[in-house]
Amino acid sequence: MNLYGIRAIYLFEMARMRRTLMQSVASPVLSTALYFVVFGSAIGSHMVSINGVSYGAFIVPGMIMLALLTQSISNASFGIYMPRFTGTIYEIHSAPISYVEIVLGYVGAAATKSILLGAIMLATARLCVPFQIEHPLWMVAFLVLTAVTFSLFGFIIGIWADGFEKLQIVPLMIVTPLTFLGGSFYSIDMLPPFWRTLSLFNPVVYLISGFRWSFYGVADVGLPLSLGMTTLFLVLCMAGVRWIFRTGYRLKS
Repeated sequence: MNLYGIRAIYLFEMARMRRTLMQSVASPVLSTALYFVVFGSAIGSHMVSINGVSYGAFIVPGMIMLALLTQSISNASFGIYMPRFTGTIYEIHSAPISYVEIVLGYVGAAATKSILLGAIMLATARLCVPFQIEHPLWMVAFLVLTAVTFSLFGFIIGIWADGFEKLQIVPLMIVTPLTFLGGSFYSIDMLPPFWRTLSLFNPVVYLISGFRWSFYGVADVGLPLSLGMTTLFLVLCMAGVRWIFRTGYRLKS
């Protein structure tokens, strides 16, 4: 395995984050902080607790997960799309580096950036809303697993997209609505039976539920099911990337 090649791609992508701190870090952190202030402190202080957790603290995992999903997809999709758009992807192909090593470099950098962003948001939330983390190891595990999974998903979108519009359509039209409807601001147990059953077909429910369990020990669905569904999506994304390797689908265009 060409570790030097992986390291070069990884460091280049991390350097891009430093060059665009306002867009990559400041903007999502500020947006999430406003959610914490408005929904957590202002509105949350007038709402009843959910499953024994204050409303302000209850939405913290959902808000972090919302940012983590969108940023993981955005970092990975833009990371691989821009070399294709500018034509520098041919320089990567001319180097002695395999497709697997390309993915490790881009996905690894995207996941790292998302995890760092999640940690910053966690610290920011602590300034706005008091909360506790009952299972910190599980919290880190879900954070890393989700970041890697959706970075792989973003990499697939970056290969599939043939324009900037397609880069945005999946996060904006699919992922964000699914996250808002996946229990970010509420427990699905609060829904009528029909809508609660329908919500169980939303894969984001399992991500948020497992992540929230690591904070407070309460969840809409069991931990094994949340972990299983997250792992299943990871396997599906890995299968999608493997299909790209075998077909070379738009990898050079």
